[in-house]
Parts: sequence; C-alpha cells; structure tokens
Amino acid sequence: MFRINVLFSFLIPMTTLMTAQTLSVSQPTVWATKPDVAAFEKMENDRLAAAQIAIDKVVAVKGTHTIENTLAPFDEATRQVNAAGYLAGLMEQVHPEATFRDHATAMLTKVSAVQTAIALNHEVYSALASLDLSQADAATRYYVQRQLLEFRLAGVDKDDATRTKLKELNQKSTDLQSAFDRNISDDQKIVEADPKELDGLPQDYIDRHKPGADGKVRLTTDYPDALPVFTFAKSDDLRRRMSIAFNTRAYPKNQEVLMNLLKTRYEIATLLGYPSWADYNAADKMIAQGTKIGDFIQQVNVAARPLAEREFEMLLAEKRKTDPGATQIWDYERAYLSELVRREQYDFDSQSVRPYFPFMQVKQGILDAAAELFHVSFQQEQNVPAWDPAVETWLVIDNGKPIGRFYLDMHPRPGKYSHAEMAPILDGIRGKQLPEAILVCNFPAPTATDPGLMTYDDVQTFFHEFGHLMHHILGGQQEWAGISGISMESDFVEAPSQMLEEWISSPQVLAKFARHYKTGEPIPAELVARMNRAAAFGRAGWVERQDSFTAISYDIYKGKPEDVDLDAVTLDATRKYTLFTPLPETHFWASFGHLGGYSSAYYTYLWDKVIAEDFFVQFDHNNLLAGDAPARYRRLVLEPGGSMSANDLVKNFLGRPQNMVALQKWMGMEFDGTGAGAKAAGK
Repeated sequence: MFRINVLFSFLIPMTTLMTAQTLSVSQPTVWATKPDVAAFEKMENDRLAAAQIAIDKVVAVKGTHTIENTLAPFDEATRQVNAAGYLAGLMEQVHPEATFRDHATAMLTKVSAVQTAIALNHEVYSALASLDLSQADAATRYYVQRQLLEFRLAGVDKDDATRTKLKELNQKSTDLQSAFDRNISDDQKIVEADPKELDGLPQDYIDRHKPGADGKVRLTTDYPDALPVFTFAKSDDLRRRMSIAFNTRAYPKNQEVLMNLLKTRYEIATLLGYPSWADYNAADKMIAQGTKIGDFIQQVNVAARPLAEREFEMLLAEKRKTDPGATQIWDYERAYLSELVRREQYDFDSQSVRPYFPFMQVKQGILDAAAELFHVSFQQEQNVPAWDPAVETWLVIDNGKPIGRFYLDMHPRPGKYSHAEMAPILDGIRGKQLPEAILVCNFPAPTATDPGLMTYDDVQTFFHEFGHLMHHILGGQQEWAGISGISMESDFVEAPSQMLEEWISSPQVLAKFARHYKTGEPIPAELVARMNRAAAFGRAGWVERQDSFTAISYDIYKGKPEDVDLDAVTLDATRKYTLFTPLPETHFWASFGHLGGYSSAYYTYLWDKVIAEDFFVQFDHNNLLAGDAPARYRRLVLEPGGSMSANDLVKNFLGRPQNMVALQKWMGMEFDGTGAGAKAAGK
C-alpha cells in the first residue's frame, strides 16, 4: 500500500559489500537530531513558516509572473508543506510513545490547515494561471495545468463565504481521518485460546506463544498473530473467534467517526457542484468519473465470476469432507480451505516454503533483485538514530552517486500502524533534495533463536511495498517537488508495486535468496513449480474479494450519507461480489483503513492490477531481466514520476491503453487445461 497523503547501469548486487565504501551525503537523515516533542514541533513549524514565506513571495510579485518568480517559490512551499505533512503522518503511525503520536496527530491537523489555505488562495491561483508557459518544457506545462485543476477542485474559484466553509470542512475531514486511523492502530484485541487450539499452526508460531499462568495462550489481532490462525489453525472455533476480534477492531469507536467523515466529505463535494464525494474524488483520477467506478466493479465481476465459481466448488468439496451437508462457506474459512486444497490437489503446503524465507535472507534477496532490475545498488548507513532501534537506513546508489534514501521499519510493536505501507518522507528535487521514503511493515522479527520465517504472502507483500519504494526514488529526480515521485493520478500508484509482486513467482529470482535457514539448501525447483501452481489457485476469488472491498468503498461514498448503513453495505457487498458468507457479528468497515485515505477510490487496487498484469506480460518470463523491457520500464514508467498523465505512462510502455486480457489470463492460469483445478473440473 502507498499511503495517500492529505497534502497537497547494471551492477552486480553488492548491497552488503558496499557498506565498506563511504559516500558523501550532505542531506541529514530524518531523525538525525533525535527530537523530543518540542524539537519535533519546532522542525514542523519551521517548515510551515518557510512555506508561508514562499507563498508571500508569489503574492508580492508586481508585474509579469514568471516561472522564476512564481512557480519556483510556489514549488518551494509545496516541498516544505509536504515534508511537514509526511513526517507528522509518519510519527502518528510509528512513534513508540502514545503522547508523541498525539502531538503528531495535532501537527498533521496544523499542516493540513496550511495546505488547505494555500489551495484556497485565489491570489496564488491567479498568479499560476497567468504564467506564460509557451517556452516551458512539457513537464513544467503539465505541472501547472494539473495544479490549476487541483486548485479548482479545492474551490479556489468560489466566493469568499464558500471558501471559508471549505477550509473548515477540509480541516474537519483531516481530523476525522486521523482519528479513524488512530483508532485502528490503537485497538489491539486479544484472543484467548487453549494450547490445543494451536494445532496446525507452525511450530515456531507455537513456540512464540507460550501459555500464561492460567494455562491460556493469548493471541493479538496484529498480523503476525492473526493471519497464520486464519490459514493454518485446525480449530474452526479459534478461526471464528479471531475473525470476529480482527473484524471488530475500532468498533464501535469508528462508527461515529466514519459517519461524520462521510457527511463532511459529502458536504465538500456538493459545495463544489458534485452530486457525491465519489464523483468529486474521481475528477483528477485516470478513471475521471465516479459512475465509471460502478461500471468497473461490474466489468470485473463479470470477468471473474465464472472462474470464481469453479474455485468455490473446489473449496466446498473440501469442506464437505468433514461437513457433508455444507452448502455455504463462511468468509473466515476461505484461507484455511484454500490451504487444504493446495495441499490436497497441488501437493503444496504453505509451511513447506517458510524455512526458505527467513526474514534477513528475504530482505537481502529483494534488495538484490531490485538492484538487478533497476540497475542500482544499495548501501546501509550505519549507526543512524531513529525513533526505534530496529529501524534501518539505506542509500540508493546509481552510477556511483546517491539518488535517494529509504528507511525500513519492518516489525510490529504496540501502537504502530498494523498493516504494510510505503510512505514518502521527502520529495526528490533534482540537484536540491534526495527523495526519501519508508517501508512500514509488520513481519515476524528475527531473534537469536527465531529466524523470523515468512510466509509466501509476507514475501509477496515485501516485493509489493518495495515496488512503491523504487517508484518514489526513481521518479523523484524531477525539477519540481510537485511532480516528483508518486505524484501522478492516485489511481495509478499501485500498478508498479503490484507488477513487482510477480517477481516472487520467478525461479530465477528465488534461486538467489530462498535458502533453507538451517542447511543453506536452495529452494528446490520442483517446490517452486508446485508453489506457483498452487498460487494460481484462488486468483479469481481474490479478485472478487477485492471487488467487494471496492464496492464497499464506492457504495458508502456514492450517495447521501444519511442513506448509508455501514453494516448493511459491507455485508451486501460481500454477498453480491463474492461467493462467501460474511459473519453478521463482524464490522469490517471499522478497521478498513482505506475508507479514510483512499475513500471512494479503493478501486485503485483492481484498476492497477489490470495495468500491472498488462505490464508484466511485456517481460520475458523465462528471464525477467532479458531484453529491453526492464530498461524501458524504468525509463518510461518509473522515471517520469508525475511529470505526465499516468494514462500516457501506460501508453508509452504498452503502445496502447491497458485492457483486461492479461488479467483474465492471470486469473485463468489454474484452469488453462494443465492445472489441478482443470483436472478436478474434468478437463
């Protein structure tokens, strides 16, 4: 996941060996001064003050507005406000102290107020609109054109009273979104279990969860605890209890918060002349219109349903081995039954690959794979202070020069964001500022006695987030902060990360790092083949599940808030767009964090999956690094950042707009006549 902010040369991989070299990097790390709350707030306020000085310069121009006297200071304001917002948002999610997180939340509100004030500043809008761009390069022209659209979407051309009201509403929206996110992060639930209920779970998992004095094992709803239960626990009752706990996080606390957020955003949209938030929110996206989201949901459903039904029949047949009269499958049973089918029909046990995926090896392997694909190298910066001792700091090196920096905060702790994301920290500006970003994840932490074995899904998630990271760094070499990194239409942001997920299926890539943590034996080729065949099972069901999430996101934002019943929307979407039965006592929407950041645009994940698969088929699947596809991908898709429309990025690489052909082929690989599913279906 890429966090949506409310603000405006081949090298042999040497990611460890290069630490012996010393590169001069004058840009200090984000935590170089180890700030306490007061120092943090001073850093933030200094950036906001610098932004105001830059805006004042724009407004003070007498005579002709030029790129030098208008766009340059405007972009400086953008750089400063973004940096303040990025850091405040990060600290809200990762700082180990609750008090510090509270101050970060308050600061994020302040930053948002500044950003909103700029977006509604008619003098700044008029100054940018008056620029003569006839001699400007294409990227600069596109930047100004898109920025003027964002100004109009903010309401800058409305009367004073409307702009004042919009400022209040945007501030309220920011506060509510922060509260929604914080409630999810802060609500870690505990599920008590009898030790016998851990039967089926990996031994290292059982070893990490010893019974207390009362004989009970206590499991949290954090990902490393919860997800293995859904996949491996033989106890149906434990999986059901964990599902209820997991899907009632932040409930009922987030009910009032989310309803107020819906009302606030609806009011913003209608003040700006749009019938709904979904319509308003789509106006600066690739999709362009809110109603097209609904059309896209139906198109995906039609494409996926026949294949999903065949998968479902295989799952139902598996369930009937122990429940002969079964006619339905509860949503919480999906992962467990899928694991059983993969074992029975594909001779693949997800636990069989975990010994080949210890965390440190996976990390190194992903760095090495990225180094080869993107023709860069990585150097760890040693003894760098951070908000937590586990955080690592790395430089990205291109042709011997640093082009970016990233941080890895990879393991769970109380109060930390509980999902996985890449978040920007600094926008890159060519010759002025290195782009910086962070991966915030929750993978098992290795210890002296526990290598932190990862699942297939964990490794895939790591690849996904690293795709975002490289997009931000490689796209962060622009002249302007406002078009740097992942700043194009936000419904493109998941495509590069979803494309990089596919690298886990490559035997060529896995052979470089997937080695047994005890013996050092490389992962057997036949195990990789079985893993890939098994991974193909359930893809249509996954697409339908994503389609249901997309429908939830769209349906709660497509009309009037007073017509929305959050539980009804959630349950209805699950029933309509998947074949699984939801537990009525769950309240999934309360912890569905994307309803805050992505709001009505969760369709982005499926929209970009279509693009990602279209991208991936351009590579040689026998050797992903062969041919011109890797270099063309870096040059045409990643390096432009937000300097042109994402629609053009797609067409420049594919030679045409995206279509669903590659996605349909990807979904149907299990039933192409060679897989176990095809045999089970009698083909």
